[in-house]
Amino acid sequence: MTASVSTPPSSQSDDNQPVVVRVFALTDVGHTREHNEDSFLIAELAGPQAVTFHASLPQATSMTGGRHGLLFMVADGMGGAASGELASSMASEAILESVRGNWTGSTDTLNAESFATVLRDATEQANSRIHQHSRDFPEHRGMGTTATIAGLLEDRLYLAQVGDSRAYVIRKGKAIQITKDQSLMQRLIEAGELTEAEAESSERRNIILQALGPDAHVTVDLTFQQVRRGDTLILCSDGLSGLVRGEEIARLANAERDVEQLCRRLVDRANELGGPDNITVIAAQFDGDGLLPATDRDELGHKPFPLAGTLAEEERAARIKPPPFKSDPTPALGIPRIERGTLEDEFARARAAEEERYTKPEDEVIEERKKKAQPIMAILIVLAVLAAIVTVWMVLT
Repeated sequence: MTASVSTPPSSQSDDNQPVVVRVFALTDVGHTREHNEDSFLIAELAGPQAVTFHASLPQATSMTGGRHGLLFMVADGMGGAASGELASSMASEAILESVRGNWTGSTDTLNAESFATVLRDATEQANSRIHQHSRDFPEHRGMGTTATIAGLLEDRLYLAQVGDSRAYVIRKGKAIQITKDQSLMQRLIEAGELTEAEAESSERRNIILQALGPDAHVTVDLTFQQVRRGDTLILCSDGLSGLVRGEEIARLANAERDVEQLCRRLVDRANELGGPDNITVIAAQFDGDGLLPATDRDELGHKPFPLAGTLAEEERAARIKPPPFKSDPTPALGIPRIERGTLEDEFARARAAEEERYTKPEDEVIEERKKKAQPIMAILIVLAVLAAIVTVWMVLT
C-alpha cells in the first residue's frame, strides 16, 4: 500500500541536537456520564516508557524525541460503558504494539515515509482488531472509538486521524486545528451550508462518519506538521473541543505555561460549561536546540501526507466533487441521526447513504434537472403564445 512520496526535508538545524518535550495528560468523567470511555497514550518509541491511562499522569514529565521518536494519542470510546472503554483501550494498546513492532524493530531507513506508513498501518490494524472483537462478542456489537494519533519524528509531527477528536498547535498566541473532523458538520461546513459557529451549536454535531471498530474498513486521514521551538500541542476528545473553542484554548495556554496546570484548567473549564461528556487532554510543549524558531513564513494547518491508502489519496483518485447541499441537509443526505453507541449496521447504512450523495453520476444529475425544468418551460411557452395572440389582436384593432 505504500507509494513513492516527495515531502520537504526536515528543517532541523543539527541532527545531533535534541528535541525536548514537556508533557502531561488528564482525563475526567465530566458531570453527566457515569463511566469514562476515553483513554490516552504517551510513549517513547525506542525506550521502555509508555503510559496508557484512564486517570492522569502522576506528574508532568520531560521526554527526548530520540532516533525513533515519541507517540501521543487520545481515543474517545462509544458503545456504552463497557464497550466504549474497552474499544478506546484496545485502540491504544493495539496501536502502540504495532508501531513499536514495525518501527523500532525495522532495519529499514528511518525516514518520513516509513514512519507515516507505520502509523497508517497501525491505525488500520487497530480497527480490524476492534471490529473482529465486536463480531466475536455480541454483547460488544457496535463498539467503536475515535483516534487522534500524533507521532513525533525529529522536528515533525505525523498525525493519523479517525473521528472527531482533535489536535491543535498553539503558536504565537493562536490555536490552529491541524486535524480535520470526520463528521457530518465538517462536510456541511466544506459545502458552504453551515458556518463553523452554526455547526458548533447544531444538534447534529455528534454525527461522525468514521470510527475505529464499527466497520471492517477505515480510511485514515494522514497529515504532517513542522514543529517549532515554543509550540504547544493539544490533543483532546470532543468533551473538551465541543465546549471550549480554539480561541479560549489559546488564551488559557498563553496564561499557563505549566503543562500540568494547563490540562487541569482546560478540564475545569469544560466542566464549568456543563461537562456533558468525558474530557481528555494531552498538552505537550516543544523545546530544545533541535527545533528552529517559528517565522511568519511557516504554514500551520491541515496538511495531508501523500501516501496511498489514506483519505486524501482516495479522494484525489476518485476525483469527488460534492454538489451543494439543499437548504435542509438531513432529508437531502438521507442520513438517520447517528449518536455514539449505535450498531455497526446503522453506522454503515448512514455512511453509505452519505457517500452515495457525493458520488452520483453527473449525467443523472443533469437528467433530473431537465425533468424538473420541463413544467416551467411549458408555462413559458404558453405565456409566449398568449403574448403573441394579444399583440396580433392589438395590431388588427
